[in-house]
Amino acid sequence: MITRLSTACAALLIATAPAQADAVMAAVAANFTKPAQEIAALFTAETGHEVTLSFGPSGQFFAQITQGAPFEVFLSADAARPAKAVEGGFAVPGSAFTYARGKLVLWSADPATVTGPEALDADPEHVAIADPASAPYGAAAVEVIAALGLTETLADKIITGKSIAQAYQFTASGNAPLGFVAMSQVAGDRSGSSWVVPADLYAPIRQDAVLLMPGKDDPAAQAFLDFLKTPQAVEIIVKYGYETGE
Repeated sequence: MITRLSTACAALLIATAPAQADAVMAAVAANFTKPAQEIAALFTAETGHEVTLSFGPSGQFFAQITQGAPFEVFLSADAARPAKAVEGGFAVPGSAFTYARGKLVLWSADPATVTGPEALDADPEHVAIADPASAPYGAAAVEVIAALGLTETLADKIITGKSIAQAYQFTASGNAPLGFVAMSQVAGDRSGSSWVVPADLYAPIRQDAVLLMPGKDDPAAQAFLDFLKTPQAVEIIVKYGYETGE
């Protein structure tokens, strides 16, 4: 399920909306929802340019981009899809850059459930992950489960969300007592319990942004991408638990 803020069908609605020189249409990986909202608000306050944010799985956004969706910028949860967008002629060559490096967290809404990876050995009823086919954080979760030797043990316990946002919702609601989520989703949340997964258990989650062809001649679209590199934006990104830089 792809949402633009709280509107589930926005990705379809924007397909018929005309792009404006002072309005940027951005496809943003679901894990980056909170920082993107803050950054966009600050960008608008400083430049006057509005940003229409649509959130969802990077894989689904890539499919929409290749089918002509009029997004002007793409903030992916990986580096592969922006690169493929450039290779396929859907994005501007040389415009891709790493705006964040993500971290995976095993999290529970229960403050006593997670003290480390042993929470996965305690026969949990369900473990929520994002769809590994479309969400890089889901693919990372599968890697971690395999690295811990729990693939067969947890095979019947995994529940899969369409995005990392839905995996978080499954866990926050208690439908899954455990979930692999993005650190950005639980940064500063002291009501639950978590284990920050060691980075050597999964491939680096390098999140790249790229200027798409519909935004090639829109100064506001380029300005928004440039703004992601400013100290103000980097401060927000780091606040949510990401690392920055290439």
